[in-house]
Amino acid sequence: MTLESLERHWMPFTNNREFKREPRLFERASGMHYWTPTGRKILDGSSGLFTTPAGHCRVEIATAVAKQLQTLDFTPSFMRCHPGAFALADGVAALTPKGLDHVFFCNSGSEAVDTAMKIALAYHLARNEGQRTYFVSRERAYHGVNIGGTALSGMVRNREAFGALMPGVLHLRHTLLPENRLTRGLGTTGAELADDLSRFVNLVGDKRIAAVFVEPIAGSTGVIVPPRGYLERLRE
Repeated sequence: MTLESLERHWMPFTNNREFKREPRLFERASGMHYWTPTGRKILDGSSGLFTTPAGHCRVEIATAVAKQLQTLDFTPSFMRCHPGAFALADGVAALTPKGLDHVFFCNSGSEAVDTAMKIALAYHLARNEGQRTYFVSRERAYHGVNIGGTALSGMVRNREAFGALMPGVLHLRHTLLPENRLTRGLGTTGAELADDLSRFVNLVGDKRIAAVFVEPIAGSTGVIVPPRGYLERLRE
């Protein structure tokens, strides 16, 4: 590839000048490995970007996708749909905890987070509680690249230019405590950090918060496993 052929594509979360000086390209993939154009085999330790946990280029998946594309490639879900979407929703609902039994499909995690924020606001508005406009998230959280997800995220560099575009987001302290870093399994200290939520309720009022966004295990700023009892305390 020439330098000119690399110029058109702006890559996200990438030092583009550095990349174009020394491109790191993958040419093909299979199972849990990538191959570079020179034939070097590389283990994919993050499943693409957490999108291919079943492995790359699975024949049965490619066959199913090709069959669907040849049968019905697209239909909008505005006032019409197709049976496969309902079958998939049933399959997802069968895997989720009791009470989480409705599915709203999105194209990405970023879109899903912003959609969840809109659903929360619309829900409260329909209940005549339109004053519930605050969202609570956590430091070191990552919730996507759209405006809502960037505001929820607790990653300083991501928020520098865009986080202020959506006010009304409060951040709980993160749970990456030094004493828990080398713990096997769940840490034993830090559950009390969930009490930050009570502090925010006291700060803005218990009728002002629309939703709380929490990753069970944060990934983008280090694999941060919550301490024992933390999530349970948040639910309370």
